[in-house]
Amino acid sequence: MAGPTFWTDQTKARTILDEASTIRRKLDTLAALDQKISDAEVLIDLGETEQGIITEVNAAEQKFNQFELENLLGAEHDKSNAIFSIHAGAGGTESCDWANMLLRMYQRYCETRGFKVDLVDIQAGDEAGIKSTTLLVTGEYAYGYLKAERGVHRLVRISPFDSNKRRHTSFASVDVIAELSDTEDVELTMEEVQVDTFRSGGRGGQNVNKVETAVRMTHIPTGIVVQCQIERSQHQNREMALKMLKARLYEKQQDEKRAAMEKYYGEKGAMAWGNQIRSYVLQPYQMVKDLRTGYETSDVQGVMNGDIHPFISAWLKAGQPRTRKQGVTDEE
Repeated sequence: MAGPTFWTDQTKARTILDEASTIRRKLDTLAALDQKISDAEVLIDLGETEQGIITEVNAAEQKFNQFELENLLGAEHDKSNAIFSIHAGAGGTESCDWANMLLRMYQRYCETRGFKVDLVDIQAGDEAGIKSTTLLVTGEYAYGYLKAERGVHRLVRISPFDSNKRRHTSFASVDVIAELSDTEDVELTMEEVQVDTFRSGGRGGQNVNKVETAVRMTHIPTGIVVQCQIERSQHQNREMALKMLKARLYEKQQDEKRAAMEKYYGEKGAMAWGNQIRSYVLQPYQMVKDLRTGYETSDVQGVMNGDIHPFISAWLKAGQPRTRKQGVTDEE
């Protein structure tokens, strides 16, 4: 970084700066952990009260857990921003409401992690909730953490939309892909892309809802469709849609590679309806259980308020399994 030609290639320079920042932060975390352990040892030598020692040990454990998780996030795009989508499953209003509940849960989680959340696209439900939404989550390791949530989420509750107060099961799917940097090469020619413009459906100002600022892109060979309508100009929406399309194409390529490897090893890793990763049961009892790791909690309210980091932590520490834990059933 001190070399005279360091800024000649600005893209490479930024990459090196980011890498240096990550290394410094890991060293700072390790130094803070070492200090916490030293403080606890001093308290023991001084014959400090048990409560004081426990406080220091708990602080050291928290630092260690943070350091351990960040070292588990070593995949190629774990440090990247995340393009996060939620889609309501079959079930009409009930599923749309469940998708909206998930949206609130993930927004709360991102706030606690210090991630910035920008709404890229949203489609409201016919009566309540949302049919689908796409978010851009910005922050270090946003994709690394949120990729744990990719899959189908199941809700069991007494429906507030059922006058007979019957128990309903609803599904919503979550998709998470990494936002690619401008330097990453994804094969895409605009001749393969159909671009449509339309009027935005959300709240707007001078141009929104009056001119066709929203953009929808369809990749003809694969059928992948993305759209963006949150920006005020068509140009901005077009740029964001193109970035999302490239990210989805890249993820599709990676999925095909993973599927080939899983087939080779005799595993079924496909994400599909009925193969949910987590169940949220509100009635007749209260329990949230991850069907891949077996981690569970009865604090449903805390989970719906964004306290999902223990589930993500358990998934990362378990080696990022793609399939449900052996012997764990939907009923459990």
